[in-house]
Parts: sequence; structure tokens; C-alpha cells
Amino acid sequence: MDTPLSTIAVVGLGTMGSGIADVLARAGREVIGIDISDAAAARAVAALESSTARAVARERITEEERRDVLARFRTFSDLQAAAEADLVIEVVPESYEAKQEVFRALDSIVRPDAIIATGTNALSVTRLAADSAHPERVLGLHFFTPVQAMRLVEVVSSVLTAPQAVQTVTDLALDLGKEPVAVGDRPGFVADGLLFGYLNQAAAMYEAKYASREDIDAAMRLGCGLPMGPLALLDLIGIDTARTVLEAMYSESHDRLHAPAPILRQLSEAGLTGRKSGRGFYTYDAPGSATVVRDALTPLEDSATGGQRTREVRSVGVAGSGTMASGIAEVFAKAGYTVVLAARSQEKADTAKARIAKSLTRSVDKGRMTGEARDETLARITPAGSLDAFAEVDLAVEAVAEDLEIKQQLFATLDKICKPGAVLATTTSSLPVVACARATSRPQDVIGMHFFNPAPAMKLVEIVRTVLTADDVHATVREVTAKIRKHPVDCGDRAGFIVNALLFPYLNNAIKMVQEHYATLDDIDAAMKLGGGYPMGPFELLDVVGLDVSLAIEQVLHREFRDPGLAPAPLLEHLVAAGCLGRKTGRGFREYARR
Repeated sequence: MDTPLSTIAVVGLGTMGSGIADVLARAGREVIGIDISDAAAARAVAALESSTARAVARERITEEERRDVLARFRTFSDLQAAAEADLVIEVVPESYEAKQEVFRALDSIVRPDAIIATGTNALSVTRLAADSAHPERVLGLHFFTPVQAMRLVEVVSSVLTAPQAVQTVTDLALDLGKEPVAVGDRPGFVADGLLFGYLNQAAAMYEAKYASREDIDAAMRLGCGLPMGPLALLDLIGIDTARTVLEAMYSESHDRLHAPAPILRQLSEAGLTGRKSGRGFYTYDAPGSATVVRDALTPLEDSATGGQRTREVRSVGVAGSGTMASGIAEVFAKAGYTVVLAARSQEKADTAKARIAKSLTRSVDKGRMTGEARDETLARITPAGSLDAFAEVDLAVEAVAEDLEIKQQLFATLDKICKPGAVLATTTSSLPVVACARATSRPQDVIGMHFFNPAPAMKLVEIVRTVLTADDVHATVREVTAKIRKHPVDCGDRAGFIVNALLFPYLNNAIKMVQEHYATLDDIDAAMKLGGGYPMGPFELLDVVGLDVSLAIEQVLHREFRDPGLAPAPLLEHLVAAGCLGRKTGRGFREYARR
């Protein structure tokens, strides 16, 4: 196994196999592409021709280099072609039967010192290795699609794998410009182990008609900075593939979060497997296309208010003096609304306005707005030391502490002060909106407007209706959200709404991986950034959000849904009990320099 891996066979030339072949050929390896389908082999050659032509057009390689790359890629329909390979990478469909058939055949074809790697992202590498005549040379080599762009490669060893085989393919991954992460053999490994639970929850959320597919996807893109929404990503991966991965994960974990949502089975059995079939959660203009086309579920472009009449909103009251309150006040003032910013004292209100002034000045310094626009925006904001200043506002938005009793007291006060017909909104991220509504004599006027931090930068607002919210109140808030240049998504009044209900179980599962010594903080963070395109790894994000805040949200989700899989990880509880709350205390999952 001291081979330099100069000749590599790729068995299975679908999207993943073609991508792996592309990367290997460009890195100077002789690549033997094998597929029983001549059409698949032809598509793989065409894909390499196309990608290298683009590289020439962009002056990344020369025409001569392109010819060399193309010459290094040969295709065959018979596994016997793998006889000369130093490494064989199998990427046939996710089925034990299909993969075992390939492995058994390779035993009698490849050299004794050749390494055999499976590209599975769900099945047991150990089980596949045990069926091989030489289990010590079998391991997992899990690339991510698109292979050319995604840097992560998970190197999966079983208890039978020879360390030298692991080192050899790790060196190969580094030579390809990838970031290899060594992981043990369990379904999903690191990245997919976290990703597919999240995708499954999103599918279940859609199936329950809690939110539309467009709103679920927009919420996770805009609220978390993800490159794709979960339902669009399921269509890209393949709904049948996702179901197979989840079945494998559930068979080991017995965690309900991994039990495939019934809609995945329904779509798979109907042949609606996503982009590759032309239809999945969305409809595409052709099989294999990425272009979404309208279908019966596509919302009308003019459906912001659904044709419902709205209430006039000219002035807005924002209650609170923290970062969120001042950010929301800044957003409304920038959009031309007259804003009253009320805090518990005039001093606190003045401090909050001063914070807004600093924020606007930074925008001026960066050329994002003029000095005149800054002064006009500030002039629209009136700081007040009492909620009495809300007597004439059309919309009152509370952004006080995330404590239900405090919010209920505030809404009871707003009920007495605000004029009839004023809309009352809470920015809670986890508490029941209806509990705030019931603290008033006009619950039909109460709604949730969940902004994301920092409010001036984040485009998403979750609009949370209760069973008591009036239609015109909902329409009004959607209209106002559009006017302040934010993206509204509708959801019902249940714990976590869309974003936190999908985000925090994923974060909790990442903590469980560390708790169980399956992977390190650094490897998990790297896996999700490099393999999933996430802007931050889960532990980076937890330390930014605050471990106490994260624990509180996990507890709310667990109480609401009563699912054992949502119980906060003990490691999170222990860190919070120890006062390790993240960046704000200088220590959370990692340590930080004190400012």
C-alpha cells in the first residue's frame, strides 16, 4: 500500500463519479471510468470536456493541458478494466447488494496491494469490508457534490482498515487540494450525519403544512446564511438517496429525528426524486435541470397581502433599549417611518439612539448612505423614557428580554396605552405569541415579527400568526415587512417557528457527536463549512449565539414537541452550569481572548 496512487478507477459514472473523475484527471492521475451504461460513460466524458473547456476560456489551463487531462480519462463498461488500478473508488447506487456485488468482483480483479474505497454516505463501511477477501484494504472515501468545488473529503476507516491505507488516501486527498477529515464508521459520518437529520425535519415541517416550501427554504437561506434551502437541497441530492441515508441512520440510532418523513417515501415511490427526474418538492423544466418552473403550489407574485385589506401604518413604536431594539428602530427609520424608541428610562432610550447614530455613521463611512440621509433617519427617531409615548403609534414592536412574564406585563401595558386598531407585535424567537396576545383585551391585533440579529443586515422576518390573529393584521405586517425591505415568511405559533426549530436540533446533534467522542470540534466545524457550505461551523455558531440562549431554546423545543431526540445534550447543560456561555464570557466550547 506504499503506492503513489497514479492510476485510479472510478466505478459508477453518475454525477458523483463524474465529478471525482474530473478532479483526479486534472490532478494528473490516470483515470479509468467504469459504468455498465454507455450513456453514463458518454455523459461523464462530455462533462469533463465541458468543464475543461470552461477552464481554458477562463485561462485557468491551456489548451494543451486540456488535451492532456482528456487523454488521462478512459471509460469502460467492464470491471476488468480496474485490474491495473492502484485505487478503486466505488460510487454505484446506495444499496448493499449493488456495492457488495462490485466488491466481490473486484477481489478477483485488482492487485493484492490495491486499495478499494467506497463512496457511500450512508452504508456501513465495516459491513462492506467484511464481505471482501482483503478487508484491511477497504475504507470509505466520501466526496461532496459538486466535487470540483467542495473541499471536504471524509476518510472513513473501519476496525479492519489498515492504517497505511488510511494514510495513503489521506495524502491523495491533500494532493487533490481537498481537506480530509478522518472519521469512524457510522451512518452519515459527520457532515451527512448532521445534515440529513435537518433535511428530514424540514421535509416533515413541509408535510405538516406548517409553512410553504418557498418560506422554509427562504428562512434557512436568509436566516442562517445557507447556500440552499433544505427542500431545494433534497431535490438536488435526490429524494430517494436521502431516504436511503435516513433509513440507514435510523436503523442505528433509533432516533425519531432520523426516521424518514413519510413524504420522502411517497415522493420516492412516485418517481418524484428531485432534479434528476424533473420533479420533487419543486418542479423543474426538464430532468436533470436546475431551473425551477411554476407549478400548482407556486405562490402568485402579488400575494404579499393575499388581496386582504391592510391597516395604515405611518408611525412605529419600538420597546426596548438593547441591540435588537435599536437595530429594529434603525430599520424602520431608514424606511421612512416615524419611530418612537421607548426604554425604561430616558437615559437608556438616549443611549439606544446614540447606538443607532454610530451604526448610521459607519454606513456613511462605508459609502452606503449619505450624511444627509443619516441625519434624516435620525430625525425620525424620538427616544422616550416611557411606553406612554406609544399612544398614537400604528404599530408597536416589543424587543425586550426573552422572558414570558416580562413580555406579558409589557403587552398588558400596551393594551391600555395604544390606540384602538394599532398592531401589537412581539419579536420573540421562542416563546408563544398567543400568551402575549392573551395578556391584552385585543388578541386579534397581536402577531409575531421575529427579526434576526443584526436587524439592519439580516433580511429575514418570520411572521407568526396565532389562532386569534386577524387577517388584516397579518396582511398589514407582511406589507410593512416588504416596505422595510425585509423578506417575510409565514409560520404558525409553535416553538422555534421555522429557523430555530430546524437549526437547534442540528446544533444539539453536533454537541452529541463531541460528547460521544465520535469527532472533534474542529473536524465537525470544518465538515459543515467545507462539506455543507455553511458560513460557520456549529460550535462557532453556538459560541456566538451563547450557550445559555441555545440551551433555553433547546428546552423550549423539547417541552413543546416531547421528542426524546430534542432533549438538550448533557454537555451543553454542563457548560452552561459552569458559566461557560461562549464568546461573551471568554469560554464556551472554545476559549477566547478577553477584550
